[in-house]
Amino acid sequence: MSTVRYLSLDWIEAIGTRAAENAQLQALGSTLEIGITQMVSDGPEDTVLYHLQVKDNAVTFGAGPADPEHVRLEQEWETAVAVATGEMAAEDAFITGAIRIGGDAQMLLQSQEIFAALDPIFDEVAHITVYK
Repeated sequence: MSTVRYLSLDWIEAIGTRAAENAQLQALGSTLEIGITQMVSDGPEDTVLYHLQVKDNAVTFGAGPADPEHVRLEQEWETAVAVATGEMAAEDAFITGAIRIGGDAQMLLQSQEIFAALDPIFDEVAHITVYK
């Protein structure tokens, strides 16, 4: 497979396709509900909005905002790349304010199973991702 640039529409589609095909992740869609919008600014494509939506027995990952949106995460491109490549721990980015959170942070904490199931998908796509 060819490479995809981090946070491009091709990258978002690569994650979304794998998420839709992942039985473990989809099973969680029947037990949880959350809409998370990520906004990354100052990148090669200016500002990028993408979402993780868990509702109606399904988990989707795609371009644009979540609907409904329970949580919004905002960060600059440099922070997003640092977290995605492991140069910065996500926890450190939250603590230092490099990732800003709006909405219901408690819902985010209660959705850790979703993030654990997404990790292998992000790892798989990372092998074809360029971060420039």
